[in-house]
Amino acid sequence: QVYHPPGQLGGATLFHLYVPILGSFVIGMIALCSLPGPLASYREQGILRRPSTTPAPRAWVLAAQVLINLVLVVIGLVVVGVVAYGLAAPQEPGGLVLSVALSIAALFAIGLLIAAVMPTARGAAALGSLTFFPLIFFAGLWVPRQVMPTVLQHISNYTPLGASVQAVQDSMQGAFPPAASLLVLAGYAVVFALLAWRLFRWE
Repeated sequence: QVYHPPGQLGGATLFHLYVPILGSFVIGMIALCSLPGPLASYREQGILRRPSTTPAPRAWVLAAQVLINLVLVVIGLVVVGVVAYGLAAPQEPGGLVLSVALSIAALFAIGLLIAAVMPTARGAAALGSLTFFPLIFFAGLWVPRQVMPTVLQHISNYTPLGASVQAVQDSMQGAFPPAASLLVLAGYAVVFALLAWRLFRWE
């Protein structure tokens, strides 16, 4: 195990720090890079318009796509979780479940907004990637949050993946997630879900 000097990572291993980051990476990648493309493609091909001529509600198409991607997230998190639990069980399981649920809600809401406004699958994929990579930077994938400059740490705290990593890390280390991180995630989930609902175009 690789240790960073105590004043920067607090004596924790990089492996301990990166398990939550990898979990957030899974959520962000699927929500922003996998979810929007097919939905925009359905609109581009007229598939979203066709259910209006059948008894089946059009919303079922959206629900099915969200469910598929949610299953992918769960599978990815289980893989990351097996590695994490091989290291140590989370010390605040209730906080961990809440953090993960809010993280999924926040990132899926952003992904759905991208799907709502982009007219083509290619455009949705491009915007999803452009959104994902800055967010995963602030989550600490390249530079752990603990060693970021203070300004970048403050910015990270108000990004969905930065708040997600903070909440999950605290849960794994025995503390209930900070209210600020949970409120940030809940705020993204509510605001972006409402925007996606208001702006979604079926054609």
